[in-house]
Formats: sequence, structure tokens, C-alpha cells
Amino acid sequence: MKKVSQCLILAAGNGTRIKSISGDLPKPLVAFRGKPILEHVIDRVRQAGIDDVVIVVGYRSDLIRRWLEGRSLGVSITLVDNPDYQRSNGISALKARGEIHENFLLLMADHIFDPETARVLLKQSLMPGEVILAVDPNIERIFDIDDATKVLRRGDRIVDIGKEIAHYDALDTGMFLCSPALFDHLEAAIKDGNCSLSDGMRQLIARGRLRGLEIGDGQWQDLDTPEALAHAEDVFGSFFHQEPILESMARV
Repeated sequence: MKKVSQCLILAAGNGTRIKSISGDLPKPLVAFRGKPILEHVIDRVRQAGIDDVVIVVGYRSDLIRRWLEGRSLGVSITLVDNPDYQRSNGISALKARGEIHENFLLLMADHIFDPETARVLLKQSLMPGEVILAVDPNIERIFDIDDATKVLRRGDRIVDIGKEIAHYDALDTGMFLCSPALFDHLEAAIKDGNCSLSDGMRQLIARGRLRGLEIGDGQWQDLDTPEALAHAEDVFGSFFHQEPILESMARV
């Protein structure tokens, strides 16, 4: 099995639900345990063995570019602009199509996770045209169930996905092992110029090509609101060491 070396991180949104503490900063640059959320994500990607990272940026991309200038994070980074960042995240993923040619890890820039979960996901054998979604069956530990994307499984296959589905047995962690075929499914899901990742996943479900992988005791959190950020501080207290806020952040 060929090693997966690329990761696509979606970081284009404007983060309206965290505006009370982010101000004009894009959400990926909001500080979490002393450094930007995006730095935590990139560091976890590096720990998982990825060395080539593609990041789709949109809202205040100038600030993300400035933050990255002259910074060594241990991976090669390519930025892709999404001027349509106010559309759904499937459009952001499609903007990176020209940079992705092999199987890749797909992550959200506002999801913190245990790097061991990424390592386990990367070890999975991916069938042609398939996507594997890391899912959390521990529904009771989710901080904001209303905002979470739910999944329903039959065996190891996901048969439904969405925030509003009535029946579900696990949660979407925002971590995907993908083949480039994902882009074809996102294209097919576009309606009125827009599509979400979940729309693309439903295309895969219709073909029996979306598989779920349980994360077990692995931790993850969607840092979508100030309250979720504070909750994650407690959850990840034993995973992260507090560091002083970077001087570069003060200059952003």
C-alpha cells in the first residue's frame, strides 16, 4: 500500500459563530492553548506522517499568508484561494482539485484531533473510488449535538449523513481518507452553484463507497464557537502543553 503523503485542509470560511472572540481574524488563526488553531492542525498532520499540505483559504486569506511567511512548520504548504468562500465547504474542496492527484487526508481547519486517530486512518486500505470517514460512536460526549453532522451506518458502510437526519449512530469527525474520485462526486452534487461535503458523501453513499472507521477513545472537537473552544481547553488539557502566544499573532 502506497503511503499517503498529502493532506487537504479547508480553511476558507469566515467563522461567523466565533466572531465575538475572533474579531477580524479568520477562524484558523484564533488562538487555542497559546497558538493558532491552524498550527495545531498542521502539527498533528506532521505527527501523523504527512509532509505535503494543501490549504484552501478564503476569508482574510491575506492574514493567513502573512502568518505563514517565513514560518517553518515541518511540512510543505501550498495555498489555494477560494474567492467563493461564502459558499459551502464542498466548493472549497473543489478549488484544490488541481493540487491533489493521489489518495489524501481531508481535514477541517477548525477541528482539533488526537494525532493517533489520523495515523490509524492513514493505515487503512482504500478501495478505488472510496472514501473512509472517521466516525465517533460516543455521541453522549459531543459538545453541541445540534450542530454536529450525524451518520447512520450499516456494518462498516455509512448509509446516511447530515446535520438534520433523524436516525444516527455516530458522528462525523471531519477527518476523511479520500481518493481523488471525491472531486467527481462533489462536481456531480453541485446544485445552483453550491455543494457541501455532505452532498458529495451522499453521492458516495448511493454507490456504496463511503465507509466509516470508529475512532475509539480518540479525542476530537469542532472549535466552532467560543463555548466549544473553552470546552476543548478542558478536553485536550493532557494533550497540549500551554505555550506563550506567538509574537507573530500579535502582528497579524
